[in-house]
Amino acid sequence: MVSNSKSIGAFFLLVRAGLFGRTEGIEDFLPDGVDWEKVCLLAEEQGVVGLIAEGIEIVGAEWLKIHGTPFVPADWALTLACAALKLEQRNLDTNRFVAGLIDRLRREGIHVLLLKGPGLAQCYKKPLWRVCGDVDLLLGEADFQKAKDSLLPSASFSKEGNEYKKEFAVKIADWLVELHGSLRCGFSSGIDRELDQIYLDTFEGGYVRSWMNGEVPVFMLGKENEVFYVFVHFLNHFYKSGVGLKPICDWCRLLWTFRDSLDLSALEFRLKKTTLMSEWRAFGMFAVEYLGMPEDAMPFYCEDEKWRHKAKQILAFVLKTGNLGFNRRGKVSVNNLLARKIKSSGQRICNLSNHFTIFPIDTLRFFPSIFLNGLLQK
Repeated sequence: MVSNSKSIGAFFLLVRAGLFGRTEGIEDFLPDGVDWEKVCLLAEEQGVVGLIAEGIEIVGAEWLKIHGTPFVPADWALTLACAALKLEQRNLDTNRFVAGLIDRLRREGIHVLLLKGPGLAQCYKKPLWRVCGDVDLLLGEADFQKAKDSLLPSASFSKEGNEYKKEFAVKIADWLVELHGSLRCGFSSGIDRELDQIYLDTFEGGYVRSWMNGEVPVFMLGKENEVFYVFVHFLNHFYKSGVGLKPICDWCRLLWTFRDSLDLSALEFRLKKTTLMSEWRAFGMFAVEYLGMPEDAMPFYCEDEKWRHKAKQILAFVLKTGNLGFNRRGKVSVNNLLARKIKSSGQRICNLSNHFTIFPIDTLRFFPSIFLNGLLQK
């Protein structure tokens, strides 16, 4: 984890520029003392290498006009530019893979939706510079088993996932494809019921949006549904293992892209129904304070010191854990199932102890489901 405050300041300056093109504060920033190796490490930990590379382009151009000197040393600027180009090529390959996979399944009569990933990346100014991970596909009840049967013969690896969440993973070529028969997260039964309703809205109500991936139409969740799902998805990681900037940036770009067309009354009803308005406002303050999210584009933003305090606590946890618990990987090799359960349970209890100081009521409310589902997870 990066601890140098000067390096963290430079990192967030570049994130804000890459995410929203904002450069406020650049005139007062002094790059002397920034450890650029740590900035690059932080970009990797948080899953935002592409955003940092884009930020360097924007901040670097403005800095050069003001001071006549480079903002980032040439060797580190080149390192990040090369990383962004590799990321771009990987995403081009991923887009082709996704198009081929969805087209193949559709020809077999199997209808799928793409969750997050390359579809959500279209909300960014440079979609090919968003770090993409697994390919997540959402399927209706009848198509879930059909997709498993279709993909297994071409898979080099497969794994049954959580039965309650209806998950199944296969490795095809260089990509891990996760099949989802539900949207459930498993940290709150009330939230899962709302996610089940979104699932019904999607497959029975037909509320979807689409993206033309080459010549293949790719269907995704409707905008309000995806905003809520992405928010709940990173809360799930926040409460269970660790959350980085990448999914929070995704949420911000979704809100920014659809800022003039979201049904805010429906979104507000859903947040109040699931009692997640406190988390929304705290992460909303975090997005405004640290990521450059414009206040008028953040629904239900509340200018109150208590949300600013919670945002600072969220920042500390984000920097500590990294994207999807990046900073906790590989520290201990645990092959024994019981030992792994003990380790993960201890980690979750530590997380929840920390979160109790931020969201005390919901931490207590979510604890039983988080602990039980963690024990049942394979």
